Amino acid sequence: MVIPPVRALLFMKLESSRLHRKNIKPFCGKPLCYWILETLSKSKYVVETIVNTDSEEIADLVKTYFPVTVHMRPDHLLDLGGGDEAYPLMAYDIELTQGEYFVNVHSTTPLMSHQTLDKSIETFFNKTAFDSLISVTPIRKRLYHSDGTAINHDPHFLLPTQELPLVYEENSCIYIFSRNVMDKYKRRVGANPFLFEMSPSESIDIDEMHEFNAAEALMKLNTQTL
Repeated sequence: MVIPPVRALLFMKLESSRLHRKNIKPFCGKPLCYWILETLSKSKYVVETIVNTDSEEIADLVKTYFPVTVHMRPDHLLDLGGGDEAYPLMAYDIELTQGEYFVNVHSTTPLMSHQTLDKSIETFFNKTAFDSLISVTPIRKRLYHSDGTAINHDPHFLLPTQELPLVYEENSCIYIFSRNVMDKYKRRVGANPFLFEMSPSESIDIDEMHEFNAAEALMKLNTQTL
């Protein structure tokens, strides 16, 4: 199967609410954002990486490492965050960009490999019944709603955790979608997304300092064992 070109969308603000200057914080000897840029540069299918930023410092930094396209964030989009607020950012970038297919990734997932990224792209184009793809981490633990009711198990009959039905956590590592999905639904996830499983180790998404430390320690360990 011939896979069409895919363009990567990457959003990076200079300041983060929970971890100061997270996107460029030193991580294993490089700025945190370096690692996802390296992953994208090694992909067989990503033909362009587009960095949307509010910071000239970030814009200058990323261009020293890899050939990327930088979109400086206009004033009316400066205060946007994640989730549904990300749609105007993606719409802005896509309006300035050619191509029909996009992958949205984040600098906060430095352990994701280019092999996993390429596998997700191959999976998306092979699963023609689905209109988008989101990456997930499988979980087999006893989960509860905030009111104490069980989500995925019977508290009166405790199965071993390995026998519990799988539930999935959206891990914010990979979103694949088309221009058509964005136009139709005004979001990156369509009406029928494919759930692409990733390993817990590659799925670490850094928001807090303890996640930063854990991811850095794991990357150092992985490097030592190569």
